[in-house]
Amino acid sequence: MKLVVSLFAACALIASTADATEYFVNIARGKGKDGTKEKPAKDLGNLVAKLVDGDVVNIAEGSYLGRDDSGTDELGVSVSIIGGWNDDFTKRDPWGAHRTVMSGTNEYGKSGKYRLTINAQKCAAPIVVDGLIFDNGPRNAYKDEAQTFINRMANGGKNINATPESGGLSVKLGKNCEVVVKNNVVMNTAPTGAALGVWGNEKSKARIENNLVINNTGEGIWAYSLWKSNTGMPEFVIDHNTVLFNWKHDAIATYGGNSLKMDTEVKLTVTNNVFAFGDYGGVDNIKVAKGITLKDNLFTGHRLYDYREFNTQVKVDELEDEADQLVGSTGNVSKAIKVPMNEKWAALYAGRKEISRAAVDAKAKASNNGANALRGMLGLPLQANAVAMDAEVWLHRMSVDDAVKAGFEPYEGFGCKKP
Repeated sequence: MKLVVSLFAACALIASTADATEYFVNIARGKGKDGTKEKPAKDLGNLVAKLVDGDVVNIAEGSYLGRDDSGTDELGVSVSIIGGWNDDFTKRDPWGAHRTVMSGTNEYGKSGKYRLTINAQKCAAPIVVDGLIFDNGPRNAYKDEAQTFINRMANGGKNINATPESGGLSVKLGKNCEVVVKNNVVMNTAPTGAALGVWGNEKSKARIENNLVINNTGEGIWAYSLWKSNTGMPEFVIDHNTVLFNWKHDAIATYGGNSLKMDTEVKLTVTNNVFAFGDYGGVDNIKVAKGITLKDNLFTGHRLYDYREFNTQVKVDELEDEADQLVGSTGNVSKAIKVPMNEKWAALYAGRKEISRAAVDAKAKASNNGANALRGMLGLPLQANAVAMDAEVWLHRMSVDDAVKAGFEPYEGFGCKKP
C-alpha cells in the first residue's frame, strides 16, 4: 500500500512540474498576460492567477508596486522568482545596473501585508527567491517631510496609510519542501516579526544565503517552524548574510531589534554572517532551540547582548562557556567594522534619542556596544554624551543606493557580497 501511495505522489509531482512554465515580467514594456520574453507581463501580480507549481518568473529591472499598486504579491504555489535582469533578459546585475525593486505606495487603504508572500503548503517543486530588493520606504508613513520617524497610524482624511507592520519576504513551506533565498535585499520594513521570514515544515529544508537585511524593525531574519514536533524538524542553513541596523518595534518596545531569531522546533546551522547594530541583540534564542551550530560569525554594535538563550545574555567571547544549546560553535568574533553609510543617515542613527536608551546601556552585555564605538564604526566624530530621554528619530528612511553599498563587500571576510 505504501508503494502505491509513493508511486501516486511521484506521478503527481512529475505531472505538475511537466506543466511548469518560464515567465517574464518587465515594467518598462510589459503588457497583457502572455509573460513571454518577447511580450512580458507588466507586473508579477498580473500573472498570479496562472502560476502553477514549478513555474519560474524572471523580473527585469525597475520598481514594481504590485497589481493595482497594492504593494503586495501573494503566491499560493511553489514557484521561483528571479530578479535583477536587464531589459531583454540577457544579463543580470541585481544590486547594480539592473535592480528589481519590490515596493508600493502609501496611498490610504493599500495592503499592509508582506511585500511578497509565497505560501506553498503542498510544495510540488523547489522554490528559489533570488535577486530582489524589497524596499518599504515608499510604503511607509512618516511624520515629517524629512522621513525621520515612521508613523504606524493611518489617516484617511489625508489619504495616508499606516506604515505596514510586515516585512519584505515571507515563505511558508509544506512538508518535504525546499527553498533557497539568496542575493536579496530587505530594507526599510517595520514588522513586528521578521523582515525576512521563512516558515519551515516537517522535513523541509531552507537555505538563506548572501542576503542583505538592513534598516528594519523587528527581527532581521526569523527561522520559523510550522512543525511542532522534535522529530522531522525543518532544517535551516543561514550563511554569508549581512544583517545591519535592527530596530525595536518603537522607542519604548521590549521586543524586536535582533539580527536573527528562531523557533524552538528547528535545526539550525548559522555560518559566516555579520550580525550588527541591533537595538537588543545579535542572535535571539529566547525560545531555546537546541543543537544550534553558530560558527564563524561576526557580531558587533548590539545594545544588550550578542546571543541570548532564554534569559541568559551572552557576549560573543563567552559563547563557548555560557551557552548550553550550541554545538560546534567556534570561530565567532567581535570586531569593529567600517560601514560605508551616508553621513547624514549615520548621524541621525547614532544621535537618535531613545526613551529607554540609558536603561538599556546600563545593563548591556554585548561587544562593541557603546555609543562612541557605534559612531566610530559609522565614521562619525566621537561625542561626550549621546543619551537623552525623548524619541525623535525612528526607522528613518534609507536609500537603495546607500543600502546596497553597505552589502557590496564582506566585513573582515564575513557576510554577503554583491552578486
